[in-house]
Amino acid sequence: MKLDRSRQLYERAVRLMPGGVNSPVRAFRSVGGVPPFIARGKGCRIYDVDGNEYVDYVGSWGPLLLGHRHAVVIEALEQALAIGTSFGAPTELEVELAELIRDAMPSMEMVRLVNSGTEATMSALRLARGFTGRELVVKFEGNYHGAVDSLLVRAGSGVATFGIPDTAGVPASFANATIAVPYNALDVVEEVFRHRGEQIAAVIVEPVAGNMGCVPPLPGFLEGLRRITEQYGALLIFDEVMTGFRVAYGGAQQLFGIRPDLTTIGKVVGGGLPLAAYGGRADIMRYVAPDGPVYQAGTLSGNPIAVSVGIAVLKYLKQHPEIYQQIDQRTADLVSVTPAGITVNRFGSMFTWFFTDQPVTDYATARRSDVQRFAKFHQAMLRQGIYLPPSQFEAAFVSAAHTAEDIARTKEAARQAFSEALA
Repeated sequence: MKLDRSRQLYERAVRLMPGGVNSPVRAFRSVGGVPPFIARGKGCRIYDVDGNEYVDYVGSWGPLLLGHRHAVVIEALEQALAIGTSFGAPTELEVELAELIRDAMPSMEMVRLVNSGTEATMSALRLARGFTGRELVVKFEGNYHGAVDSLLVRAGSGVATFGIPDTAGVPASFANATIAVPYNALDVVEEVFRHRGEQIAAVIVEPVAGNMGCVPPLPGFLEGLRRITEQYGALLIFDEVMTGFRVAYGGAQQLFGIRPDLTTIGKVVGGGLPLAAYGGRADIMRYVAPDGPVYQAGTLSGNPIAVSVGIAVLKYLKQHPEIYQQIDQRTADLVSVTPAGITVNRFGSMFTWFFTDQPVTDYATARRSDVQRFAKFHQAMLRQGIYLPPSQFEAAFVSAAHTAEDIARTKEAARQAFSEALA
């Protein structure tokens, strides 16, 4: 596999951008080699500038549930471009998308559209503090909620990849407003609330973690968070930026039967365009300006291009509920190739191969993975035309565009790659 053109572009990029990329993990630092520079995508495949073809299990880090350049997305884009790119004023499209979101996730009684998952979680936390009049937030080690100052404490995702427990540039006072506890450790949460419950504004959690690799909740964990937050008058925030419309049309909260106070969504809801949202109980959301004292605004929020695609994708998913069963079955088939000595976690179409022989239930157990062996595995898969997240601590995704033949090809490649990595 030649990457001559990608190498040339990377050499130019490192002189212009930190690490040569606009988001850290893309630099391939933890897996080695030159990152392929992608030229185009179609279905479940992407093609780099050197002409190499890959079966894609990154899917733009989760948004492309329907695959690259799906017909409904392209049609929506074409229609939106005929209208205009941005108005900074209300449009009917925004109302339609908000209604679709509310109908899919009834806990989101009112919605505010934003442009990124980071913006959604940042705004939801500000709202939680403003509504409760409290300052402290409980988060979970290995849960990544975007590049929000107060949440870059024991975060996952790229922070885990680079081994940075915190980050420079965040004031200690910001970090001190966050209490980080182990994921799936309900007893620790209960202990924290016994000591500081009256000061805690909210608990924010990925109902299915995807940023330390895929780590599902243990039975009773999410139910326990709902019970504890209600007992102490704190808000429960589900960060469904990754799981919303991915694990089910109604998100993880639909599958677990839990109604959070606030929810953040992104990725799939925008179909690959910059779009996210936060929402929840109407009495809480009415604290957001201009109705209330919690200020949040955005010039491009609700722009017609992203909103048009979001509407098209959600309508398509609602009309084709069989998609979820299909991708669930194909993901289960894919991970069935996992050999002894490797732990695989899967939830719906999200999965991670952890290079450890122990169960992975939290950040600490995820960190026991052999990242060097994962790097060898990743390189071997890439050589065979399989594009996986370039980090041990990121979830991979199956899309509706992956066929049974794609899964069979990937399984055969994985058998060989596992053999090389474990040799």
